Amino acid sequence: MSCCFGRGNGINVIRVAPSKAIELFAYDTIKRAVDRQILGLHHFLVPTSSIAGAAAGVCSTICTYPLELLKTRLTIQRGVYEILIDGMINICQQEGPKELYGGLTPSLIGVVPYAATNYFAYDFLKRLYKKLTKHEQVGNLPTLLIGSVVGAFASASTFPLEVARKQMQVGALAGRPAYNSPAGLYRGLGASCIKLVPAAGISFMCYEACKRLLIEDDSSEV
Repeated sequence: MSCCFGRGNGINVIRVAPSKAIELFAYDTIKRAVDRQILGLHHFLVPTSSIAGAAAGVCSTICTYPLELLKTRLTIQRGVYEILIDGMINICQQEGPKELYGGLTPSLIGVVPYAATNYFAYDFLKRLYKKLTKHEQVGNLPTLLIGSVVGAFASASTFPLEVARKQMQVGALAGRPAYNSPAGLYRGLGASCIKLVPAAGISFMCYEACKRLLIEDDSSEV
């Protein structure tokens, strides 16, 4: 029974690494570019962290979506695909190549508000922490806590779209229950937060720690 909890974890690990790398790289790059473009303007309605976060989420989702689809199917279906390549080949042969992007539209619709909210809240809480503590840097533990809070907030805000995405990804499977009430759209939110909250906190903590390390290394070489 214990192996059931790890089903699909290998593909999940393969998916998360490039997904987070693309997302964080895109966020930093886009935010710096947007900040330079609006520098000197007297007012800007949308926070740059939200713009950069939404764009980064879209980039990451498009680049790694087939892996997300396979992870979902491997988690739900038993013994259908032997390995990653086998799964991709089978889906392309039996359902068509476009099925590798089945459910992409609700994913993109969901990732825009999720990523925008996620990065805006993180940037806001980080600046608030610096203001209240008078510290220039945010330590690892505060970053972990801030990231966890942000992950819970962003997940709860956009969870119905996540449910819709999962339903479209596995829509071809027989016997899946339909959600016929608004409450059904939040079914599984608790379990999702249990996974996402620590993951978001650890992700932001590692991101900031690595960025400080790389920046310090670059500065010392100059």
